[in-house]
Amino acid sequence: MRQVSLKRDTAETSVSVEWILDGRGAAAIDTGIGFFDHMLTLMGRHGLFDLTVKARGDLAVDAHHTVEDCGIVLGSALKEALGNKEGINRYGSAFVPMDEALAHAAVDLSGRAYLVFNAKFPPAAGGFDFALVEEFFRAFSGKAELTLHINLLYGANAHHMAEAVFKAFARALCRAAAFNDRIGGVLSTKGVLT
Repeated sequence: MRQVSLKRDTAETSVSVEWILDGRGAAAIDTGIGFFDHMLTLMGRHGLFDLTVKARGDLAVDAHHTVEDCGIVLGSALKEALGNKEGINRYGSAFVPMDEALAHAAVDLSGRAYLVFNAKFPPAAGGFDFALVEEFFRAFSGKAELTLHINLLYGANAHHMAEAVFKAFARALCRAAAFNDRIGGVLSTKGVLT
């Protein structure tokens, strides 16, 4: 079973993560940021990952450090859980609608960190700064060492738009990380994914 537990403490945040990659979609999330908890819960459920995240941060300043540091720890956990990446699909993509919003995510577990983020959100709503969605995925993709393209094709409601993005990412990652018994070693002509 591919699973990992990680903890990271800084002067700004304390983040602990338990991630079972081949789970059933159970999530227990507590970051102190209600909307972000909702997004990470969706990520676990729709990616079929068993995910526990506990974070405490300097929310009196704002949510930036907490969201970014959750991305750092989750990305690090994914990299560790994937191990040598032998036998995995490597690539995954998904379109996900959420009412009026439509998002697409494409993942390459290449070992090369790169983020393309094409999403424009309406101004903050419900106390959440939607610019932090990009910050989360930038931190995540950097530490996970994966290539990630996120395209929010359209939408009007910021909540629906973010939800479509997180669900599309979760489904794409689930597909990329899944085992394929036809793949011997890693899916690369180089023989390594780094």
